[in-house]
Amino acid sequence: MAQPIRFTAPPIDTRAVLHAKVERAPDAHAAAILAAYDLLQALHDRGILEMTTSALRASDELLEKVVDAANTPPAIRALRNLVFWQTILGNIEPRWFKGLFQAIPDGLATATAERNEPVRVWKLLRRALSKDSLRGLAAGIDFLESFGRHLHMLEASVAPEQKTAMR
Repeated sequence: MAQPIRFTAPPIDTRAVLHAKVERAPDAHAAAILAAYDLLQALHDRGILEMTTSALRASDELLEKVVDAANTPPAIRALRNLVFWQTILGNIEPRWFKGLFQAIPDGLATATAERNEPVRVWKLLRRALSKDSLRGLAAGIDFLESFGRHLHMLEASVAPEQKTAMR
């Protein structure tokens, strides 16, 4: 029967391999090494390295303070409100916001402009009955109606919970 041939690989000196790579690195990566030195110098000049070092040394204490601050009822409510507003704002077309926010400076400029003539009730009434004013009033009333409906639903859902809590 055939006998297996024994093979023993010579041990590799990993330190020598790494040393050879380090010796070749400046030639192969000279531009990158110089750019890294420039970046390090800029970070050092602006004090960012010292600040980062201090933050790393105090990381446990900083993390503990951040967690303590985030674990308060106001912070939890704020985070919940941010998530809620992300959902609401994500459902509104940006062009509608653009129209609303472009109207604010125009309206303020009109309202604060110096006018030589006094304000007349009939002129205000005529402006209030214009197509644009009525459309704005209708949008405001739609909003108020929806807001009132949601308030009513919220009060109806809270009332049974309060009644059971009082018992």
